[in-house]
This record gives sequence, C-alpha cells and structure tokens, in this order.
Amino acid sequence: MTKTVRIGLIGTSGWVEQMYVPALNSHDGARVVAVCGRNADRAGAIAAQLGGARVFADWREMIAAGGVDAVVIVVPDDLHPAIAEAAAKAGLHVFCEKPLANTLAEAEAMEHAVRAAGVANMVLFTWRWQPQWRYVRYLLETGYVGRVLRARLSFFEGISFGPGYKWRFDGRRGSGTAGDLGSHMIDMAHWLTGEDVVSVSADFRTFADQSGTADPPPLPVSDSCFIALAMAGGAQVMVDVSSASFMADRDCLVTVEIHGDKGTIEGTHRFLGAEVGVTLKGARVGEAAFSALAVPPEYYAGGVAPDATFDPYVKQPAGVRAFIDAILAGRPAVPDFAEGVRVQRVLEAVKVSAAEGRRVAVG
Repeated sequence: MTKTVRIGLIGTSGWVEQMYVPALNSHDGARVVAVCGRNADRAGAIAAQLGGARVFADWREMIAAGGVDAVVIVVPDDLHPAIAEAAAKAGLHVFCEKPLANTLAEAEAMEHAVRAAGVANMVLFTWRWQPQWRYVRYLLETGYVGRVLRARLSFFEGISFGPGYKWRFDGRRGSGTAGDLGSHMIDMAHWLTGEDVVSVSADFRTFADQSGTADPPPLPVSDSCFIALAMAGGAQVMVDVSSASFMADRDCLVTVEIHGDKGTIEGTHRFLGAEVGVTLKGARVGEAAFSALAVPPEYYAGGVAPDATFDPYVKQPAGVRAFIDAILAGRPAVPDFAEGVRVQRVLEAVKVSAAEGRRVAVG
C-alpha cells in the first residue's frame, strides 16, 4: 500500500497559502513535489513553504513530467474541467475546489473522467468538516428537531466591493456568488437534510460595479442571491448568500437555522476577522426557552480549538487531509465529484430561475 502520496499543487492564491499549505504540511502521508502557478516568484514562494517542490508554470507540463500521484486544483473555476480531465486520464487522483465547473455539462464530464479512470476524487465543500455543523447533522439524524419543515442557510461577506479584478465576479471565469457561496449552502442543504433539491426559485443582484477592474470589462454575475429550495421531503430551505455585505472587522458570517415539528436549532459561525467563534442553540417542543448546545469534545479531537476556523483542516481528517487518507486507505473520498455534480445540477436550475423569473425543476 502507498505510504506517501506525492502531490502536485495547482494554484498559488492567498487561499492556497491560508488553507492548503498548512493542511498539506501537517499530513505525514503527503509530500508536495510540484507547485504550478503562472507567477514563478509566487509559485516558488509557495513551494518553499512546502519543502522545496519543483515549480511549473503550466499544469500540462507538470502532469507530463510525472512523479505525482494526485493533483490538488485550486484555480479559477473555468480551468477546473481541463485540468481534472487530463489528470484523471493520466491516472492521477483528483482533488478540486468547489464549484466543480461553471456549467453542468462540464461538471458531468469531470465526474465521468474520474469514474472512468477509477481514481479517487473529492470536491471541497468546506463546511462538512466544521465540528459544529457535524454535530448539528448528528442532532438532525437523531431526531432533535423531528421532521425538518424549513431552514435558512446564509453566508455573508463583502469581497465584491474590494479593489482590483476579482475573477469570481467575471462570468467568463466564475459563476459569481451563486457558485462561490451558494454551492456551499446547497451542499449543506443536501448534507443536513439527506434529501435532494427538487425545484428552485432564485433572485440575483449585482451591486458592485466591476466594469473598471479589467479590459475587457468582466462579464457581470451575481454578488447577492436569494435561492428558495424545495426539498424532496417537503421542506423549504432559503439560501441567502452575499459577497456585497459590509462586514467591517467581522469579515465573514455563516448562519444555520433549522425548524422542525419537534424543535429548532440555530447556529452562527464568524470564521474570519473579529469576534471569531461559534454560537449554537436549540429548543424542543415543550421547552420554554432556547439553551446553548455544547458541541461534544470528540468533535474537537486532535486539539482543534473551537475559535480556530482552520484547525480541523490541519488536525483532523478534513478537507485535503481526508482526501489523502482516502487514497492511502484505498477507499472512496467523500464528498466526491458525484456530490459536486449534484450541487451543479441545482446551480444550473438556479441560473435559469434567476434569468427567467420563475420556479425551475431540478432535472
């Protein structure tokens, strides 16, 4: 059995430095042997943090050079399909940021490629590994709220008003806030309820003017979205995501509220900036007031600190570390590209709904 997974890391963004460098460095079974980025200095700096990996400017050259077992893809969404499919055809395991692609057809082609190649594959839906949301899922599975009737899943940040070109808000490269933040919350709806989305109704807005940030100007996409999901079991889920929210020193906020016929759970997670931390409360039918829900210690195994957002990804089998564990154990990685396609199918219906102003079935 393979003892060390040789990683080719494709992408050199600040997110790579914040999330992936610590996670990969912390796993004894991973060795980053190649880093690929268009800026040689930046790629070299990332490689130095990872023990001096080889540096490539072209992902095709990196794959052709051999010597890697898996690729970790952390680049703009329009680049995901070509890289993932080429890596799979080369027999490499494939880890990819979310959303998988900008269209359902592209995502399905990626999933087909990894399935045909028989390689491990994972899409990064970050919130599945956060201790508080794992505990909420356990509470739902064990009947704390009874039958889920409705839920609200929100994610607020303010990056669309920041200076400079931002590829996420260029429709040629990304799918705006719907794909960036909405994909997380759609996956949460699937994961928490255990049900499929059967129809959607969406309203998109673009509040920040990106036209002067590049030449040619970015193709406008959403930076604020309301998405109403109808779940297969009858529950209503409101996804409320915005990259155009003034957050001051708080930076980012995720909120989860779940109402059932036997109770309610509500949680907030401020995960960057000031006031970082988690609040989780619940109440059941017959109780007079909400009370704090303490996340059991086992959810913080490995020394994870409740107020340290990235701790699970460097101290637990979470994110890219879980992907490496799956490869080493010879078992499927979860969430896989099929889960990514499941979300992409909903996003496709969401785009149609927002454009045409009507409820759309998820096909």
